[in-house]
Amino acid sequence: TISTGSLSLDIALGAGGLPMGRIVEIFGPESSGKTTLTLELIAAAQREGKTCAFIDAEHALDPVYAKKLGVNIDELLVSQPDTGEQALEICDALARSGAVDVIVVDSVAALTPKAEIEGEMGDSHMGLQARMLSQAMRKLTGNLKQSNCMCIFINQIRMKIGVMFGNPETTTGGNALKFYASVRLDIRRTGAIKEGEEVVGNETRIKVVKNKIAAPFKEANT
Repeated sequence: TISTGSLSLDIALGAGGLPMGRIVEIFGPESSGKTTLTLELIAAAQREGKTCAFIDAEHALDPVYAKKLGVNIDELLVSQPDTGEQALEICDALARSGAVDVIVVDSVAALTPKAEIEGEMGDSHMGLQARMLSQAMRKLTGNLKQSNCMCIFINQIRMKIGVMFGNPETTTGGNALKFYASVRLDIRRTGAIKEGEEVVGNETRIKVVKNKIAAPFKEANT
């Protein structure tokens, strides 16, 4: 396992961190700290001498902010792919190479299929992204296991339409990721950390909603 950089989260995960050779999904609303958590995780992994890769599908990685969180930018492999297929191909190639220990994909929602990028604005591409993802997951799980490499997918939340009972929230990209992920973390912002009037940080609550390596449903406040 690799420490998440947060002691309370490591304890909530039950195994002292996130598992190697597995798929991890981190999801939550916007500005809840998903990317911050993964950057802290990368920093913790780099301190252990591990090689990390960041597949920036959102084209939103801020190197200055990453550096502040302790990430060694010069040692981080960064890729900004044009299409979802390209991002997943890069991810799979890195997993097969055995040269990388941690891969982060930011984010699943930004993995746009090539056909959708090349199509018109109003075109319907029902289920295209889900199909692309489930195909990639099938290949990726075996390759990650063989090379003992961890892949973290950051995901966004969407609302299901017309849900009267139960939770209307769902994550993007179909069900494949839900099934293949060994650990799923639900991160929510609960408040702000202030110094006087100035907001200097966020308080977050992270819930382990799925855990194949220890008991699930534990929470951590960071």
